[in-house]
Amino acid sequence: MTGQFLQMLYKSAGWILMTVLVFFSCKNDFETINALTSELKIPDQTGFDVEIVYHDSGRMQGRIITPELNRFDRVEEPYIEFPQGLNVYFYNDDQDVESYIQANYAIFYQETELWEARDNVFAENLLSGEKLETDQLFWDQKNEKLYSEKFSKITNLDGVFYGEKGFDANQDLTQLTLKGARGTAIIDEELTE
Repeated sequence: MTGQFLQMLYKSAGWILMTVLVFFSCKNDFETINALTSELKIPDQTGFDVEIVYHDSGRMQGRIITPELNRFDRVEEPYIEFPQGLNVYFYNDDQDVESYIQANYAIFYQETELWEARDNVFAENLLSGEKLETDQLFWDQKNEKLYSEKFSKITNLDGVFYGEKGFDANQDLTQLTLKGARGTAIIDEELTE
């Protein structure tokens, strides 16, 4: 009888020990999972093949087309990410496309209203023929400014200009300052005679 009691006690102790080990290992796994998921940036919303249209007073002002959009609201600085790039079209009062921007990646910081486009950024004003090419472009919507710290190429009716270290401009590019500027200007022969 004593032998059976000891065997049962050993089995019970074994089960208790296993239960304690499983409990503590599960606790460690839960802690590990919680630590990992709190560091992961999982979007609050995701959309594929998204088109966003901006209207003002019943007129279309702009349109964004992107293969993928991820919105992150539960972070310190909420943002919308366009990991596969985007195309943005701006419309005039006649509802014709006036200008557009395309990039292979973009991000929009909602609180500061700051856009960053990067990787093969190309912008063109279809009315003036002015073109901008760079690897990174910032658009500060609040202050209506465009700028870049990367090599930029601007082509317009006056020639081709390079900002080795980027540029600063107002958002319609009418006041432009190139950083580390060089370029080729087109000179009207009538003015030189």
